[in-house]
Amino acid sequence: MSAAAQGAGRLFPLLAALLLTGCSLPPLAGRSTSTALDLPTAQDTRLGRALAPDVAAHPELSGIHALHHPHDAFAARAHLARAADRTLDVQYYIWRGDTTGMLLLGELLTAAERGVRVRLLLDDVGTAGLDAQLAALDGHPQIEVRLFNPFMLRSPKVLGYLADLRRANRRMHNKSFTADNQASIVGGRNVGDEYFGATTGVLFADLDVLALGPVVHDVSADFDRYWASASAYPAQDILPAVAPAAAAELADQARTLLASPAAHDYAQSIQRSDFHRQLLQRELPLEWARVQMLSDDPAKGLGRARRDGLLLPQLEAALSKPQRSVDLVSPYFVPTDGGVAAFARLRQAGVRVRILTNAFEATDVPAVHAGYAKYRRPLLEQGVTLYEMRRLVPDYADEHKRRLFQRLGSSGSSLHAKTFAVDGARVFVGSLNFDPRSAHLNTELGFLIDSPALAGQLTQVFDTTVPAQSYQVTLTEDGSLQWRSGLGDLPPVYTTEPHTTWWSRTLVHVLMWLPIEWLL
Repeated sequence: MSAAAQGAGRLFPLLAALLLTGCSLPPLAGRSTSTALDLPTAQDTRLGRALAPDVAAHPELSGIHALHHPHDAFAARAHLARAADRTLDVQYYIWRGDTTGMLLLGELLTAAERGVRVRLLLDDVGTAGLDAQLAALDGHPQIEVRLFNPFMLRSPKVLGYLADLRRANRRMHNKSFTADNQASIVGGRNVGDEYFGATTGVLFADLDVLALGPVVHDVSADFDRYWASASAYPAQDILPAVAPAAAAELADQARTLLASPAAHDYAQSIQRSDFHRQLLQRELPLEWARVQMLSDDPAKGLGRARRDGLLLPQLEAALSKPQRSVDLVSPYFVPTDGGVAAFARLRQAGVRVRILTNAFEATDVPAVHAGYAKYRRPLLEQGVTLYEMRRLVPDYADEHKRRLFQRLGSSGSSLHAKTFAVDGARVFVGSLNFDPRSAHLNTELGFLIDSPALAGQLTQVFDTTVPAQSYQVTLTEDGSLQWRSGLGDLPPVYTTEPHTTWWSRTLVHVLMWLPIEWLL
């Protein structure tokens, strides 16, 4: 037998063993049970006492504060962790082990050290390189970590996909950060440097909102059902064991990082931020409105959710039929034939439809751009106004640039905000992309906010900023696509997709023809 054959003979049993290992999840029997802080106890916390007068003055309404700038979004999370007296319930799709990710892990650990119960629920696809840190946190008596649809094979996780593709392809895309069942941050941002403006690589223009009042209790109840779902596994059953001193070492690491040059801007953003004082002294600017939390049944993570338990049907029922306008922002936009037909019906009813997504130069997922590109012409033929966000040079110190995209997120190189406004009266903010993956595979979470003020802000951005900072895609008389860049008498006009090469265009065309739309 040749050496190659012998090698293959040894390799195949190894791969088979690894794949079988990837399938073998531990039993959930004996998993601890816990729920969100009950309301009487929650109302007797610092946050509860501080917020009570405003909540009482706005019965059945929730207070909303938009977090536009990435440094503010980071500081708000850090301050919520510091304001918590009893509980922190934290749920994310991606948590990086970089500067901001480690700093926020340090904030959770510091809160636990003063007696706050911390529940951390993470999608396991977004925890690369964090096994030791998460195991250290989970070893703290006040912290429990759970992983959604986890991989028993920790490295490389790709083999876990191969072992159980049907389950592993379903991810928890929800994002929430809730303190004492009194205040919650919900939106599009994950936890990592690219979401908080702390990297020279891809930076995301994103949007979160801080919520106070009744909708926070809905977020807490939703967290409870995800925490108790059949896809949420205790980290101690998945991750390698660590030494008892690991939590203390992690705390030292976070403190050292906070004092380092790499974290200087973020240490300063926490110190400069007036968020904590404004929140506790009832001075934070708030829009009081009726807010409906919408989310997928966590059974979607196993492909077992009923249609009435999915976010999109809930959203369609809540919105009814738009009458005048739809302004939609989706960084990953793959409308499918069904979506094009829905937009066509809106246009036939006289509803103005404007859409902003990423240009090829700004996207971080070329396959998704290919999935979107084949629908450009059909959308334009139906009268949809289509914008593609250019790749912007981030400069958070420049107040002019900060204001340009303040309603969608900070100026950055790639759009990541997920929001839309209907009839200038209602606005959605959350984790939902308009693509097949959000519709059918990933779980999602968001707020539908009845607020002409907030909806009007997004409409104004489409009236002014979006045309100036994006390409408007249009059809020529002969039916060809063209990209008009910016405003003015003689803006640049491109007849091929801007800032692409023959190779990148060929790649997009090849991807367009592959049967992968259901994965996008």
